[in-house]
Amino acid sequence: MTSIVIPAHNEGRVIGRLLDALLADSPPPGTDIVVVCNGCTDDTARVAGDRGDRVRVVEIPTPSKHTALRVGDEHARGFPRLYVDADVVLGAADVRALTGALAADPDLLAAAPGRDIPPTGCAWPVRAYYRVWQRLPAVREGLFGRGVIAVTEEGHKRIAALPPLMADDLAASLAFGPGERRVVEAARVVVRPPRTWSDLIRRKVRAATSSAEFERFQAAREAGAGAAPSARTGASDLRALLRADPELLPAVLVFAAAALAARRGARRAIRDQDCSTWLRDESSRQ
Repeated sequence: MTSIVIPAHNEGRVIGRLLDALLADSPPPGTDIVVVCNGCTDDTARVAGDRGDRVRVVEIPTPSKHTALRVGDEHARGFPRLYVDADVVLGAADVRALTGALAADPDLLAAAPGRDIPPTGCAWPVRAYYRVWQRLPAVREGLFGRGVIAVTEEGHKRIAALPPLMADDLAASLAFGPGERRVVEAARVVVRPPRTWSDLIRRKVRAATSSAEFERFQAAREAGAGAAPSARTGASDLRALLRADPELLPAVLVFAAAALAARRGARRAIRDQDCSTWLRDESSRQ
């Protein structure tokens, strides 16, 4: 049985499109969908419940993605298991492609779909930013930033041992070696980007803060065990993109400006070790 766990906090505007995509085609036999509404004050539970008995809705009072994932694990019935953010769109055929890849390779513990980021309605600096971001090697190869990760039972043990981190998808991606994880391009997920520059910066401030938290966790765990894996973008990555395509220069300058603004915005949270304030952009949920 394939289980799909969807943590959802006030996602009444968007969760319907995800559930409709999952249910529109025939999911793998025995597919189990669990929506964990955590600390919702909107109609998320009603919207999910309206999809019928193929969707099980669990409500908890705590607005916490990590808690929702753990509660989802308690209610999920099988493996492979998918963790899917409520604001993305993934279809049943994509679920089949992911579970099929895990079944075909015994060394594979985790998989994620290829990502589509529709630029429609986005301000030009946002479009420029994502032109660069999507080409970065760590972004192309990592499982993070997709809103979906599928794991085997063995892979689940690996991520279940991780502490609660805001950068949960980054931590999950780096928990697996290159031979243990794979981006399955035959599966596709639609990830809607922020439409405005201010919402992009909010999202990047959150990413910078959560990355700093994750790096502290890595440093503490490392304790002389050698360099920990990293997904951080360096100047050398940007120079390599420019050598391959000099016309990217304006977009690279926008990307660098966003990174600088995010670093400045995250400075106070990093100093105060505030890794619990979730800066959510609403424009991508319109």
